[in-house]
Amino acid sequence: MLNENSIDNKIPRRSFFQQVSTGVQGAALASLLQQDLYADTKPRSETPTLGPHHKARAKSVIHLFMNGGPSQMDLFDPKPLLDKFHGKEYFDKIAGEVEFPEQAGALMRSPFKFAQQGNSGMWVSDAMPHLAKQVDEITLIRSMYTTNLTHEPALYKIQSGSEFTGHPALGAWVSYGLGSENKNLPAYVVLDDPRGLPVNGIENWQSGFLPAQHQGTRFRATGSPVLNLKPGYKQPEAVSKLERDLITRLDQIHHRKRPHYHQLEARLSTYALAARMQIAASDALDLSQETAETQKMYGIDQPITESYGRRCLIARRLVERGVRFVQLFINSQIWDTHSAIATNLKTACQRTDQPVSALLQDLKQRGLLDETLVMWGGEMGRLPIAQLAANKDERKSGRDHNKNALCTWMAGGGVKRGFTWGETDELGFAAVENRVSVPDWHTTMLHLLGLNHEELFIPRNGLNERLTGVGNHPRVIKEILA
Repeated sequence: MLNENSIDNKIPRRSFFQQVSTGVQGAALASLLQQDLYADTKPRSETPTLGPHHKARAKSVIHLFMNGGPSQMDLFDPKPLLDKFHGKEYFDKIAGEVEFPEQAGALMRSPFKFAQQGNSGMWVSDAMPHLAKQVDEITLIRSMYTTNLTHEPALYKIQSGSEFTGHPALGAWVSYGLGSENKNLPAYVVLDDPRGLPVNGIENWQSGFLPAQHQGTRFRATGSPVLNLKPGYKQPEAVSKLERDLITRLDQIHHRKRPHYHQLEARLSTYALAARMQIAASDALDLSQETAETQKMYGIDQPITESYGRRCLIARRLVERGVRFVQLFINSQIWDTHSAIATNLKTACQRTDQPVSALLQDLKQRGLLDETLVMWGGEMGRLPIAQLAANKDERKSGRDHNKNALCTWMAGGGVKRGFTWGETDELGFAAVENRVSVPDWHTTMLHLLGLNHEELFIPRNGLNERLTGVGNHPRVIKEILA
């Protein structure tokens, strides 16, 4: 008769499974295991959720992360004084706030034209003609700031609340606090760019010191949604189910002897989810179910918008299916406009503007915008002075990094519509009125999801670690709430 020791100690359980799990032998073994080993075994419980702590305004988040640092005074924050004082020296006043001082030039006007848009009269430049039609759906924050002007730590800060690696990402905290509404899909999905990973790579969606099952799950926008998800051969579904049941039972034997090995528990949970995802993920990413009109609205029919448009549409399909947190990245640093800002910033907008606008429009017409919080923004802003090209050609100038001011916006999910919050100084260098810190932004996002940032923590090394840090006192930006 079979017993636990014969399985766990004499034959590696995976090898054992591979040898005898197929066909009739597998079915018989599953039956034996159930009768002889599992008569008194209860199913392993799922990881408990920690919230919500209060009534939520949003059920899910779509985070449109514009890595690189979009320029606030060229998109959402017009500064007439930059036109008036274009070419005036200003470097001496901000010398300590420039990453590349040897390339610092004079004040530089925006190459884009601004106009007030919508019933709200929100200022948007002509670099974003599609979003200009959706401004009455968004809350624009023009007074956000961060704490580091270098990409790597600034990215860690916006993604995890800390400038250092090893801390859980936004979506991991949301997964930890709320779990997923769909047991067949992850709570946290990442749609990164097929052209390449962002700076800091997969650390942007790490689980850090949270259980590993809360890390972001990467979905591919084309081809197989998740690599190695489907077997390379076909067999009857009944046999596949018996195989999955068997491996689950073997995993439970293995785990019962190692109850304090949390990484093992997380890995087993991930395997189980992967099996359930085989159908659900493929369905969620099947855009052939969408009308040609919808696909055209997202720009999937155009080469420049096809990739980002496809991922925006997938994001909508995922939140429809109960995914809590969907995060979109753009390859490399297309918003990092150190040179030729008139050309490079326009290209970044052309790749993303129509898909983002379509996402807002689509969510609204489907009745999903009220329960979905859409967030747009990068890890930093830009300086009001020029960053000169090597040949000092003004037409090839860009803008250097700026940690003192950046623009971001939120839409749906309990925030006001057509509303602008905060101001920068007269040149756009620093946030000066109704300033919003990164922890304030995190706290507000959690609040809209029904989570109290103080109650969402995990004990670690004698501290209660939080997304918003230990000992910080951020606030919910109540003024932007609907």
